[in-house]
Amino acid sequence: MSSSAIEPESPDLVCQLDKVQGVVDALTSVRWKRHQDAVVELSEHGIVLIVEETACLQAKVYLQRELFVRYEYSAEGRPRFGVSLGLFVDCLNTFSVPGHSSAIEICYPGPDMQLLLKSVDSSGACTYAEIRTRIPDTISWDYNFEPAGSTPLSFTVKSAALKEAIDDLEWPGSSIHLILQPTPPSVTFRGEGHGDLQIDFMCYANTDLLVAFHCDRQVSHRYKYKFLRATTSNIPSSVIQDNRGSKLTIGRGGMLKVQHLVSVAKPAMPHPHIDSAGYQQPSRIAYIEFFVKPEVDDDGANDT
Repeated sequence: MSSSAIEPESPDLVCQLDKVQGVVDALTSVRWKRHQDAVVELSEHGIVLIVEETACLQAKVYLQRELFVRYEYSAEGRPRFGVSLGLFVDCLNTFSVPGHSSAIEICYPGPDMQLLLKSVDSSGACTYAEIRTRIPDTISWDYNFEPAGSTPLSFTVKSAALKEAIDDLEWPGSSIHLILQPTPPSVTFRGEGHGDLQIDFMCYANTDLLVAFHCDRQVSHRYKYKFLRATTSNIPSSVIQDNRGSKLTIGRGGMLKVQHLVSVAKPAMPHPHIDSAGYQQPSRIAYIEFFVKPEVDDDGANDT
């Protein structure tokens, strides 16, 4: 019996995006510094990209499989690999051409464990990119976010207003107190540095800005400004324009979770996740989550 050439193993993932810009926007929102490493986790449910800094700030971008026009997953378990976030975003940007379909195929792993990208539009030219990956760094903390009590401590504010408030609170090396109180129902951001600045969102007075509010007791925690600012500093213009709202939740121990939604543009071609009536499912959204650890306060800024 003659031996045949060994066939290459099939990749863990082959997927296609009909529009690149929405994913570029989502990944850019967690790019808070120039040189930044990320861990990418693959599963049958989609792709998760994780970045963190000094075990105090972590961000996750969830790209659910419904975002893709094709998603073929064959790996066992959930493979992870490390990649330069800046390089990944810059490569994706080369496929995003205004006025063109910018459909791409993403494949992992390549023959040398690369992340492979190539254009799949109908034009004669084909763009192709390879990104070197590496053994992923260990995620220093994978926080299982837990509520601080039986009633969620959360509020939803218009994304543009949240970004403007945090930008206005800038004090070099300062901390920001975040205070929620049920009576009167309000959210307070207080910056302390070379001076004091306080921004209040009153539930009744700012119903157009403060979309939702849930709080049954006063709570106060302090966060490093540079970490809090990272949650909004690179919010893409599409999120500001949509202005659908960003949700902030305080969990056990003062852990702050900040959530944004990034819309993915409607495809020009028929999409398998759009029904016959033309209804676009809500899953055509990229979910972004930031987790910010509170500062340890000697006199204890906590639930009261």
